[in-house]
Amino acid sequence: MSSTTARSALTRRGFLAGAVGGLGLGTLALAGCSAPSAGGAAAGGTTLRFYEQKQEVIAYFDDLLRRFERENQGVRVVHDSTVAIAPQFVRGEPADVGCFNDNLELARYIERGVLRDLSDLPAAGRVRRSIDGLTNQYATFEGRTSVLPFSLAAAGVIYNKRIFAEKGLPVPTTWDEFVDVCTALRKADITPVYATDRDTWTLWQGLFDYSVGSLVDTGSFFRKMKALGTDVGPDAEVSFEKDFALPMERAKTISSFFNPDHATRSYADGNLAFGQGKAAMYLQGPWALSQIALVDEKLRVGTFPLPVSNDPGDRKARVNIDLGLWIPTTTPYVEQAQELVEFLMQPDVINAYNLDNLAFSTTEDATPQTDERIAGLQSSVDDGAFYQGAGTFIPTSIPLGNYLQTAIRSGDFDSMLRRLDTDWRRLAGRSATV
Repeated sequence: MSSTTARSALTRRGFLAGAVGGLGLGTLALAGCSAPSAGGAAAGGTTLRFYEQKQEVIAYFDDLLRRFERENQGVRVVHDSTVAIAPQFVRGEPADVGCFNDNLELARYIERGVLRDLSDLPAAGRVRRSIDGLTNQYATFEGRTSVLPFSLAAAGVIYNKRIFAEKGLPVPTTWDEFVDVCTALRKADITPVYATDRDTWTLWQGLFDYSVGSLVDTGSFFRKMKALGTDVGPDAEVSFEKDFALPMERAKTISSFFNPDHATRSYADGNLAFGQGKAAMYLQGPWALSQIALVDEKLRVGTFPLPVSNDPGDRKARVNIDLGLWIPTTTPYVEQAQELVEFLMQPDVINAYNLDNLAFSTTEDATPQTDERIAGLQSSVDDGAFYQGAGTFIPTSIPLGNYLQTAIRSGDFDSMLRRLDTDWRRLAGRSATV
């Protein structure tokens, strides 16, 4: 193998892990092959450790685990809700079953083969193909089904139904209609879109991701970017500068309709202002809805996918696998761990959780989401008209949110895209030398 070929291969295999920059990756790989689970035998039975990431649903899952214990005598489940997952793998003591957001962090463990193949479980055959395909976009390992999607969060433009009705405005289905709606709102002295630049994650999750997703196939784009590595640039097959140019023109236009004080407003400010009816639209996900309801529980809101082209058929929702189930290769309690996964994936459990938590179930027999606040995204989920946000593919070592702050204030999004290409090449080069 030539030095050039070897460098290219290293770039393709190592870029994601190097860019994310996790704890003790060499130790991690060894840990996945040797040490037993921290679970153990209870008196007369088995004790499983269940790791669940979302602090706000700890009590919900505690109730489910107690039900599982009642239905499976001799199995006890300890609910592990510690914040960090990496130390568990580094010590060789991952939980026997994990329930975690599918993202770049989980991708590190997938691509190292430290998660079991779940493809033979009955539940795996019930996962919607369009959703199952999302699990392969961050990382894969030898064709394994390493994660079973449990909960799909879908996001779009949250809008105030009262304001839209009073002004006789339609829910826009094309880019031109969206601009017309924003223009009419501004003429009526109503803030079209409330933005919270102070918290940079809200910029990349909303403005950046929404502007990109319906115009660029994010999974395909970042797969090619990883393959290119240090060869990314304006003349390459794909690049930020080339492929994201039109989306960032859209983003620039949208930002012109922001509240005047957007640079100093935080996420909490946005939830409060929107709940008080101070803006017609808000580029946020379902996680904001409970906060808005605390301000005005009777406020009627809905959600629609942001249209960024003039073809209504191009509209897509931003999604992420908010929770995915996995089993580490090290667990000595494979049968019991699989039983717990199957229990959580059964229709009455998975559907109830997602209906209660403003999310969408991931199986073919999923119950439709009936909450009017997010029901406007149901057809997008049904049709597979969705994308994982571009910002979720960009390593945290690239300060995307800060770049967006600068671009919005200066109006120069082109420089931001060139900077993203430069940063990508830098991280790819660093990974190739590891």
